[in-house]
Amino acid sequence: MNYIGSKHKLSEWLLGNIKTVCGDDLSDQVFCDLFAGTGSVGRTFKPLVKNLIANDLEYYSYVLNRNYIENNTPLEADFYIEKLNTLPAKKGFIFKNYSEKGSSNRLYFSAENGKKIDAIRAQIELWFTKKEISDDLYFFLLASLLESADKVANTASVYGAYLKKLKKSAQKELKLQPANFKITTGKHSVYNRDSNVLITDIEGDILYLDPPYNARQYGANYHVLNTIAKKDTFVPKGKTGLPAYSKSAFCSKTKVAESFEKLIEAAQFKTVFLSYNNEGLMPAETLKSIMKRYGKYDLVTKEYQRFKADRTESRNHKATATTEYLHILEK
Repeated sequence: MNYIGSKHKLSEWLLGNIKTVCGDDLSDQVFCDLFAGTGSVGRTFKPLVKNLIANDLEYYSYVLNRNYIENNTPLEADFYIEKLNTLPAKKGFIFKNYSEKGSSNRLYFSAENGKKIDAIRAQIELWFTKKEISDDLYFFLLASLLESADKVANTASVYGAYLKKLKKSAQKELKLQPANFKITTGKHSVYNRDSNVLITDIEGDILYLDPPYNARQYGANYHVLNTIAKKDTFVPKGKTGLPAYSKSAFCSKTKVAESFEKLIEAAQFKTVFLSYNNEGLMPAETLKSIMKRYGKYDLVTKEYQRFKADRTESRNHKATATTEYLHILEK
């Protein structure tokens, strides 16, 4: 999935730097990805560590990580994927509110794909309610739907707005593709909680932090995925059809530093790695000052290509690259 702040392209760089500090063999380590997003970092470390903890406040992220991280035994899913791909179309909440020819005519999806999403989502919920599928299979199918829907979404990578005309990829028929996960020997757990609350209930060896960098709220940028994941019904607001959504202190210039320090202070982990770029709400000097109060501090940096949507959606960023900072704290 295209995702703001995704560390997919930086995963090998992160792994190398974390191994430099924590050692090449991580098989005895408990690793926590506290702001997991789509789970690209967690997926990198899942086969390498003893236990992996993943968390995110957004429910669509919880669904993805509940599948990719916590699911750890084989599933008999082919029948269900095939059945969902052959369902008759259904006019439901997504078609009416977020699709071409729906009552609101918000062009997040084509008319056919909107109806297909509604049909698939309703069937997954029906199977689950009737206890015909397990929790593991439920989240596997939901994750498969989120990723498959995202591939045909009529957006420039985020759902803060839709395009005025259906782009070529959005005109393709949605086909449910399985969100296959890796099976490992470790035991892994996934949460959908406020990071500053969860941090007091967990402990381990490596804490990886990748909080929002700026004022963009993920609940607004990915609200359609949350709506599909939750099977929500509400009265969508405004041109983009926003629901009410949680706002993170990490997206507030006045709250972010205090919230970050409370998190670092409460962290019961030996080593903390913080990803943050040079355009974030907190300057590098502020982060260094906070982290140095709690142990040995270090910093490594890497320049990389800006997230595609930043260069196509009038975000006023002229640079084509940004600098990633990896702040390191040994508590």
